[in-house]
Amino acid sequence: VQLQASGGGLVQAGGSLRLSCAASGRTLSSYAVGWFRQAPGKEREFVAAISGSGSKTSYADSVKGRFTISRDNAKNTVYLQMNSLKPEDTAVYYCAAAGSYSSILWAKYWGQGTQVTVSS
Repeated sequence: VQLQASGGGLVQAGGSLRLSCAASGRTLSSYAVGWFRQAPGKEREFVAAISGSGSKTSYADSVKGRFTISRDNAKNTVYLQMNSLKPEDTAVYYCAAAGSYSSILWAKYWGQGTQVTVSS
């Protein structure tokens, strides 16, 4: 499966962005999908994940209550709605797909990143 992330940009603190992860090549509903991010000089970190059916979701503590992951399997797309953005959310955001929800941290398929910059 090929993944294409989009929707990044520059936003002021407190603002919102919605990232999209569009899949091609295979039906995305067969995969759990996660969002990860990497800030300059830092390691890549987990942000959120959603199961293939959408029935299970999980979030990093740092984004709980502010970010929402969702999916539209008819459109082969997963979304990350990011509200109340903070400067520390600035990073390159990546989407990734795995064959099972429990293995999302070891995702096999990765999209290119999309830059999110939050100004203070």
